Amino acid sequence: REFEAEIRFYSGDDPLDVWDRYIKWTEQTFPQGGKDGNLTVVLERAVRALHGQQRYYKDPRYLNLWLKFGDCCKEPLDVYSYLRSQEIGTTLALLYITWAEVLEARGSFKKADLIFQEGLQCKAEPLDKLQAHHKQFQARVSRQALLALEESPDGDNTGLLEIAEPQRSSLADLKGRGKKTVRAPISRVGDAVKGMNPNRICQPQASLQLPNTPSFVVFDENSVSGPEIPTLTAQSWPAPPVPRAKENELSAGPWNSGR
Repeated sequence: REFEAEIRFYSGDDPLDVWDRYIKWTEQTFPQGGKDGNLTVVLERAVRALHGQQRYYKDPRYLNLWLKFGDCCKEPLDVYSYLRSQEIGTTLALLYITWAEVLEARGSFKKADLIFQEGLQCKAEPLDKLQAHHKQFQARVSRQALLALEESPDGDNTGLLEIAEPQRSSLADLKGRGKKTVRAPISRVGDAVKGMNPNRICQPQASLQLPNTPSFVVFDENSVSGPEIPTLTAQSWPAPPVPRAKENELSAGPWNSGR
C-alpha cells in the first residue's frame, strides 16, 4: 500500500525509481510469486506508466524492467525485437546476453551468435561482460559440436563448428576422416547449454496495446541463412503480455493517448 500511495502521489523527477523499488520489494517479499505477489501485474503497470519516456532508454533499470516483463510473456523474442526497434537498451550488454541465451536454449545457435555479434559491433556496455559471455557461449557450442561428431561423424555439424571458438575451427577437418568415433581434447569452459524452462511459456490472459506504436518488429526465426544480422520484418503486436497464471490475470484497459 505504501508503494501504491507513493506511485499515485509521486511528484518527483524519477518515477522509474519508485517502480524499480516496488518490483524489487515484490520479488523479495513473494519469491515464489503467486496471487499475493502479482509481479506480472506490477511489471505490466510499470511498462504502461513509463512507456515512451526516452530518457530511460539507456537506463539499466528500465531495460531490466522490460526483460523481466519479457519473462512473463508467451514469446519473449518478440519483446527483445521490440526493444531493439525502439532502441531501448541497445547500448547495454544485458539485452544481447539475455536475447542470445533464449535463442541458445531453443537450439538456435547461429542466431544466438548473430545477436552476440550485433552487441559486440555496438560495443554494448559493459563490453568485457558481453565478450566473456560470448566466449562461454562459443565454448559450449564447441563442446556440443564435438559430441555431435562423436555420435554422428557423417552428420552435418558444420553450422555448430562455424560458431565455435576460432582456435577450434580446425575441428571441421575431423568430420571428413570417416571414423566411427572421433576423439579430440576438449577444454570444458562455462556451463552446459541451458535447458529451456517449460514454465516460461504461458497461455494468453490479457491484452496490452502500446500507444503510438502501430507495428511491432518481430525476429523471424526462419529468416537467417548466412552470417549477416537477421533481417527484421514489421508485424503488429496487439497483445504482448501474457501472465504466467490465471490468478495474475489483469483485465485489459486503454492506454493513455499521450506519450
